[in-house]
Amino acid sequence: MIIRTFTEQDISQIVTLFYDTVHSVNKQDYSQEQLNAWASYEDESQRLSTWKDALSRNITLVVENNGVITGFADMTLEGYLDRLFVHKDYQRQGIAKALVNTLETEARGLGLTEIRTEASITAKPFFEQAGYKVVRQQVVERKGVKLENYLMLKSLH
Repeated sequence: MIIRTFTEQDISQIVTLFYDTVHSVNKQDYSQEQLNAWASYEDESQRLSTWKDALSRNITLVVENNGVITGFADMTLEGYLDRLFVHKDYQRQGIAKALVNTLETEARGLGLTEIRTEASITAKPFFEQAGYKVVRQQVVERKGVKLENYLMLKSLH
């Protein structure tokens, strides 16, 4: 497992990984309508450009195994952990933990005192185990469809 910095050449694999992971891993906690609103196939070309820009601005890490991207995560310079996704075929292998630990080290290096994230129902237990606390349960809207998630916070002290 190699953790490295995102490059623009990664964007296609990352967008595919995101779509596949949401539609397979998160289906245990969200309806098909919610999954389609969260990660619609029709938004792929838009996601390729908007995510490339966002991931280039943020601290973005990629995990690679034999040339295949198996996970990625990004965090703003203000400490908002925006995306954390692990390939559907590489779940529960320590990839998310390695990404989050590395981002937390980066955050401390920036002098940040906390990290915030909005965790899905599926990801909430992972973040709790990593020391994040639920600030509040919330409902967000994507394409007119409501999805439940959790605003979570971790103190870096």
